[in-house]
Amino acid sequence: MTAAGRDPLDTLGFLDAVCSLPEQLDAARRAALEVPVDAFPSAEGLRNIVVCGMGGSGISGDVVNVAANNELELPVVVLKQIRTPRFVGPDSLVIAVSYSGGTDETLSMAQSAIEAGARVVTISVADSPLAQLAERGGAFAFPCLGGIPVPRAAIGALVTPIFVLLSRMGLLANGVDALVSAQDQIGRRRDACAPGVDAPRNEAREIARRIGRTIPLVYGGGALGGVAAYRWKCDVNENAKAPAYSAQYPELDHNEICAWGQHGDVTRQLLTLVEVRHGFEHEQLDRHFRFTREIIEEAVHQVLEVRAEGSTRLAQLLDLMYQGDLASAYLALANDVDPGPIEAIRVLKDRLGAPSA
Repeated sequence: MTAAGRDPLDTLGFLDAVCSLPEQLDAARRAALEVPVDAFPSAEGLRNIVVCGMGGSGISGDVVNVAANNELELPVVVLKQIRTPRFVGPDSLVIAVSYSGGTDETLSMAQSAIEAGARVVTISVADSPLAQLAERGGAFAFPCLGGIPVPRAAIGALVTPIFVLLSRMGLLANGVDALVSAQDQIGRRRDACAPGVDAPRNEAREIARRIGRTIPLVYGGGALGGVAAYRWKCDVNENAKAPAYSAQYPELDHNEICAWGQHGDVTRQLLTLVEVRHGFEHEQLDRHFRFTREIIEEAVHQVLEVRAEGSTRLAQLLDLMYQGDLASAYLALANDVDPGPIEAIRVLKDRLGAPSA
């Protein structure tokens, strides 16, 4: 570690950015609440909420969808594509999210939503191409916190404006309270899993140590667990620059469960099953976890369990995601990998002529 406490391998200060998530959530909430209510679209006559975005920005839509689906009376559709479907129109609230504001796919979806007459709100850093598109099209450009090195470390800056927006529009009564609860839980998790805390007391570092050079297969329960598992997969891919895969109960028990056994001599050397668990699982899901593990555990190297804490759906979801953020960063550094840069995506974007999320 350097004198300032940063690992010299971490050239972008990615782990520092991850560790600042409680402060990021707090600053983002305070800034979002300063936006005048009359800047937001009317909720009258809305029939659906559409969140458009890619990668580390687009997952903010997944978070809102599964963390607030017990309160929202409107369906939420998350689009990670190039064109918006035909149902998007004047009775749609479209939230286009791109931290950089330059993501080609998100710009395309925002443009088509504006042309369809939807009530469009964009979320990006100030004066970005996406914000400029919103202003030209008569939409509202909601600025988010800047100065974060990569979009995947900006989950608080991206999710918070959406929760505040929905709350101030009268669509999500407890949205702001949920953000406060999540911030408190992430603060507790950070204190327990920060770089100065060593394994095994540091559960995120211990998970990384045990995964080692195996390939994580992350299973989550229900919609909330599925999003958490997907975030873990993306974390390992982007931060540790390693393969990882995810699936969701109960769907995986209708297909993936059949894949175990024939190649057990290979998979038990390569794959670590990581179960991400939360307190809002349907009562039937515990049986899925237990019985499926009994069937497949002979074909994997080991089974690890990660548990969420927190009093709300948002707190538990962000807590699970945060543990993946930290574990994947520790996994990267333990293998002499810089967790910040994503060279493969940069090369691909250069060839496509498109900026990152």
